[in-house]
Parts: sequence; structure tokens; C-alpha cells
Amino acid sequence: MAKRARKTFQPQHHPFRMGRRRPLARCPRFSLRNYLMKDLSPPPASCDYSAKAGKALSQLYLNDKLGDCVIAGIGHVVGVLTAGAGNQFVYSDDQILQLYEAIGGYVPNHPNTDDGCDEQTALNYWQHHGAPSGTHKIAGWVAVNGADPNEYRTALWLFENLYFGLELPDKWVSPMPTRPGFTWDVAGPPNPDNGHCVVGAGYSNKGVKICTWGMLGTLTDEAVEKYATTAGSGELYTVISQDAINKATQKAPAGFDWSQLIADFDSMGGNLAPPATLRRRRA
Repeated sequence: MAKRARKTFQPQHHPFRMGRRRPLARCPRFSLRNYLMKDLSPPPASCDYSAKAGKALSQLYLNDKLGDCVIAGIGHVVGVLTAGAGNQFVYSDDQILQLYEAIGGYVPNHPNTDDGCDEQTALNYWQHHGAPSGTHKIAGWVAVNGADPNEYRTALWLFENLYFGLELPDKWVSPMPTRPGFTWDVAGPPNPDNGHCVVGAGYSNKGVKICTWGMLGTLTDEAVEKYATTAGSGELYTVISQDAINKATQKAPAGFDWSQLIADFDSMGGNLAPPATLRRRRA
């Protein structure tokens, strides 16, 4: 059996926890760049999906008590996607706990099982089982290039979320942020003991607007490139739902290979309906 990465850095005096683990093995995954066509218009200079999802994004989702940041990230992405669809969903602590048990193997009242989890395991569970079970299933997920600001801005603009796996430099957590409006810029080497998951909900010329520990801050483009790429032992994905595809085709109907994306998702066990705009075009 593959050996787990070192346990996440969780000093007792910190008000929040982390909990992202490196993936044990790289799962089969699609890359967004494969679907970006030459005639795709550049994304707008800024976008922000956080305002409608304020209630969900303000939730800690137990990440002050447990190393469940990957699960908290699911809660924050679902909050953004459902708010954008007009019916914001906010998880209960019991639902978050159930997901941490199912995905991370956590057993309540057994602290030695509070060992975090990795994004790829969580994403696959989310796609095939829903979160919670049977609800809020995603159509799939694709890897995004953190070294290409145009690519991850396009992902965020089209699909309304980014899902980061990071190893935070020590300066970001000593001290930890205590209020919204913080900025994380390049600040030394990533620390494998500081594994953490954060969610992107918007961007501007300052960088990506992220949510972590119930607060909104900014991750600069330079920091995305350093910490959210393979070179920095990081990961970056965008989660795609059927609703997101339907809305995204209205933004970029001709510049994205929607048919191939759907075929690829279906090849991995999905069952996607063509976006409404494509159905109308074929009629």
C-alpha cells in the first residue's frame, strides 16, 4: 500500500485547521486546455460569484476543529454553484461530518483518524455518489493549469469555481489570517506539513478571490503559479455541473469543445445531456 504523506501541520494555538493530503496516486483526469479552442474569446477582466453565496462561504464547516479542509471546499463550491442557480445550499455540520467520514475515513471521537484527505479522492466520490450522498452530484472535474492565468480565469468564468490543493508557505499561517481581505503572495517554499484546500470564487487584476476558513481573501497570480502547480506540489481543478455547462455555453457557445467534454465525461461513467444551446442548434 502506498505510504501517506506526512501528517498536516496543526499547531494547537492556531484557530483553524488544514488537512489536505497529497494524492496517493494520480487519477485519470482531463485537462481544461484540451477543450479550449482557438476562437474562444478571452475571459472578462474580472468576475465574482461570491456575493450571492455569502452565507455558504462564511461557514467554517468544522475546519476550526478538524482537518477537513477538502470537505469544507466541497461545501463552499456547492454554495457558489447553487447560489448561482438561485437556490443557495448551506451544509449542516452533520452533513460535513458524514462526508469527512465517507471520504477521509474519519471516525468521530478517534483523533488519530483525523488525518485529512486528498482532492482527487474527494472529487471522484463527489462525482459518483454526490455530496451528501445522492445529492449535488457533479458532472465531472478537469485539471487547470495554474501557470496560465488566462486558463484558470477562463475556468472560473465559465464554471464559477476553482478548487485548489496547496502546500502553504509558513508565512501564510504564522500568523494565520483572522479577517477577510487578506492577500497571499509568494512567501517562500511550500511546506508539505501545511496541506490545505481553498476555493476560488472570482478574480480581478489582483489575483483570484479565494475562500478559506469562512473568509474571503486574494491569491495573487504569482502565488497561484508557485503553489498551485506540480512544481509546488499543488493542484488546481474546476468542478463542472450540468447547470454550469448550460450556463457556460451561453457565455462561450462557439469557442469551447462542449461535445468532446461531454463525450469524455461519459467515457468515465457520466451521463450528461447536451447543453440546451447545443440541442437548439441541432434541432
